[in-house]
Amino acid sequence: MNFLRGVMGGPSAGPQPSGAETIQKLCDRVASSTLLDDRRDAVRALKSLSKKYRLEVGIQAMEHLIHVLQTDRSDSEIIGYALDTLYNVISNDLEEEEQDDSEEENLPKQVDDLGSQFTEIFIKQQENVTLLLTLVEEFDFHVRWPGVKLLTSLLKQQGPQVQQIILVSPMGVSRLMDLLADSREVIRNDGVLLLQQLTKSNAAIQKIVAFENAFERLLDIITEEGNSDGGIVVEDCLLLLQNLLKNNNSNQNFFKEGSYIQRMKPWFEVGDDNCGWSAQKVTNLHLMLQLVRVLVSPTNPPGATSSCQKAMFHCGLLQQLCTILMATGVPADILTETINTVSEVIRGCQMNQDYFASVNAPSNPPRPAIVVLLMSMVNERQPFVLRCAVLYCFQCFLYKNQKGQGEIVSTLLPSTIDATGNSVSAGQLLCGGLFSTDSLSNWCAAVALAHALQENATLKEQLLRVQLATSIGNPPVSLLQQCTNILSQGSKVQTRVGLLMLLCTWLSNCSIAVTHFLHNPANIPFLTGQIAENLGEEEQLVQGLCALLLGISIYYNDNSLENYRKEKLKQLIEKRIGRENFIEKLGFISKHELYSRAAQKPQPSFSSPDHMMFDHEFTKLVKELEGVISKAIYKSSEEDKKEEEVKKTLEQHDNIVTHYKKVIREQDQELEELKQRINSLTSQNEQLQATVTQQVSQIQQHKDQYNLLKVQLGKDTQHHNSHSDTFQMNGIQTEEVSKLKEELEEWKNKHELLQGQLREKDSVIEKLKSSQLEMGTAEQSLQTSKSGGLELSNEVQKELEMLRSQIQLQSAEISKLQVENQKLQVMNTTADHVLGDSGATAANSSEVKGRLEQEIKELKSEVRALSEEKESLKQHLDSSSSTVAILQDEKSKLQQEVAESKKEQDDLLVLLADQDQKLSALKIKLKDLGVPVEDEDDIESGDQGDEDEDGDEEEQD
Repeated sequence: MNFLRGVMGGPSAGPQPSGAETIQKLCDRVASSTLLDDRRDAVRALKSLSKKYRLEVGIQAMEHLIHVLQTDRSDSEIIGYALDTLYNVISNDLEEEEQDDSEEENLPKQVDDLGSQFTEIFIKQQENVTLLLTLVEEFDFHVRWPGVKLLTSLLKQQGPQVQQIILVSPMGVSRLMDLLADSREVIRNDGVLLLQQLTKSNAAIQKIVAFENAFERLLDIITEEGNSDGGIVVEDCLLLLQNLLKNNNSNQNFFKEGSYIQRMKPWFEVGDDNCGWSAQKVTNLHLMLQLVRVLVSPTNPPGATSSCQKAMFHCGLLQQLCTILMATGVPADILTETINTVSEVIRGCQMNQDYFASVNAPSNPPRPAIVVLLMSMVNERQPFVLRCAVLYCFQCFLYKNQKGQGEIVSTLLPSTIDATGNSVSAGQLLCGGLFSTDSLSNWCAAVALAHALQENATLKEQLLRVQLATSIGNPPVSLLQQCTNILSQGSKVQTRVGLLMLLCTWLSNCSIAVTHFLHNPANIPFLTGQIAENLGEEEQLVQGLCALLLGISIYYNDNSLENYRKEKLKQLIEKRIGRENFIEKLGFISKHELYSRAAQKPQPSFSSPDHMMFDHEFTKLVKELEGVISKAIYKSSEEDKKEEEVKKTLEQHDNIVTHYKKVIREQDQELEELKQRINSLTSQNEQLQATVTQQVSQIQQHKDQYNLLKVQLGKDTQHHNSHSDTFQMNGIQTEEVSKLKEELEEWKNKHELLQGQLREKDSVIEKLKSSQLEMGTAEQSLQTSKSGGLELSNEVQKELEMLRSQIQLQSAEISKLQVENQKLQVMNTTADHVLGDSGATAANSSEVKGRLEQEIKELKSEVRALSEEKESLKQHLDSSSSTVAILQDEKSKLQQEVAESKKEQDDLLVLLADQDQKLSALKIKLKDLGVPVEDEDDIESGDQGDEDEDGDEEEQD
């Protein structure tokens, strides 16, 4: 410690050592000290000297510091000091902050070289970077944070080399991704800066970072920080997202498929009060808009751009951007970038273009957003960049949008112009800008109108009907005539260039427009005069465009005007200009520097209004026509005639081929529809068969259930009949119950009859008993009289004997009646027993009867339901059978139609083969004549491209 106090400026008797000597002593102390405290103090001292003596510390101490990182891993404090020291040596940020304005200009370059050299020394051993990645994994703040800063500085100095080392390191990128999940905001924020440097211009690392869930984490951070209202952390996250998505189709597709586009919508939710935007909010929103543009850039693959455009419409992002577009109080640069963003979101997407056409500005009365934007474009008081953005928006709205083109042109036609003048249309604004005194408005309006005519021959013909009232009392002139009038008046170069681009676009591939142009006798002399003159460098561009317009008038001339036939125009060029001079002037266009700039990308970006000369779509037209016009100038009349014949033959051939292609396409479509119909009917048949099978199985189940119930019912009947001999086993029917009732009634009648007979017998017995008593009394009286006197006569004895015989007969009759009475009593008892048993049986039978009747009713209802189901199933089965028969008939018909179609296609192929032979013969003749002929592959590729475009439009519709 005494040594350190001397080094750090403590009291000393001798002379003070120099900085290099002090650093050398400290390095020796780090290398030789055995105590950890001494080494820690020495490293701390090196850290304090590393800012002032950066070069000396870097040269002498770097090796020792790396050794400390390798050996003293257990002490986080010394590791932190060593990392901070290395950061101070390698980083240029600290040195740049301390620079004064008075220092030499070459000092920053020296500083950059110094940091780059130290970085190269450090990464020369790849193990050092791997060691640094391991230290970044440490959770200790004093190790992790300086490690992150040091690795960021290494990437700034030697990015590609360090990226390659991290890429080949096991789990190198994944380790760094953990920084985004750190709860300490300082480390998390510096981790974002580290990933920014790591992902620069390295698609492989970008993909790894994206698939390590970077999008989710970054969007979460942006949301936590307050979206566009957040601080610089939001800006850093947005820059990292741009690194991951820009020019990386894989990550863009992953971003879209992960539904992250939907999470961008809250970024653009601005309130009604848009005053007082902070500079950070403007920066954040600007980066957010740029991120949207990265996803829908015209340089991306068309399929990826289209899918992102559709996703932005469905999630409401486009609607949110249009809200900002029409809001008040939005800063000018944000409004400009929003217009550019909306432009690329709607470019080439019919659904988005239709929505944009329906957007109205919040004015009274409401005006379409397109009209409001065009008002800004033709207003010379608006900023230049804003006018360029509006022009780009209008171009993107009309790109591959024939519906939008027709709507714009229709506002110029006489039948649709608003006679009341209450509202301003897009066509009126374009005409006003076209004939304004401001040359920039002239150029913008001309280019915008040219885009309304792009690749649309129908609208080019309709625009010829537009009539303009130039002044009161003068007859109206056509729009074409007015453009040529202004062109001949010698206006500014920018105005003339705009009008010439409009006329070239208008006349190209439209013979009727060429005829209208040639009908004005002043146009051709003006063009030849402009081309023939030797003007300054500024006028060379106008000369080239005049030559292009004259060449279009020759190439697309249908020879309907006798004075301006192709041959006469060529002779005119030969006499007044010269063919070589004409071709030279035509070449001025493509050789111009501004032409090369405009051909690079669709968005019009110019450093100043003076450089606003060429449009991107017009450069494509020049590239297409320059060669064919040059060849057309040198052709003779005979060659022209032959070429016309060949063109007609080719057109006829193309028409035949197109017709048969259309027929084949229609037949293929019909076959496809019929196949789909067969498939649908087959599936319906299968469903019906499955339903029938299911219902048959249900019927079988019901039958089984019915039989089971029947068996169970027989068992119950057997159980109830066990108490009575009068019931049988297999169930009691209603007839048996009625018979039982009848038998009961008969037994009752017999019982009453026997009781009546018994009562009669009892009465007879009583009478006999009373007569017997009377006979006894008489016998007693006779015996008394016999004993009293023996003088009775024989008559009395005879009567007595007769009476006795009568008594015996009556006694025998009484005994007989008694026997019969006993029999009757036995019969009566038997009847009572029978009646008693029959009563019990009747009671039991009433219960059984009730149950049986209930179950019989249920069984009958089930049988009735099953019968109905059976009938319905029979009907379904009959209908499905008829459907199958119909399908089989249709199948046979379709097979017959397919056979006929194949036969027709074979005939077509034979016809096409003949046509191809004729075409090849004609091509050979043309080649012999020196006429360039496109190959068949080019024609087919062109047809295929047309079919692909048609397919895209149909899908978008």
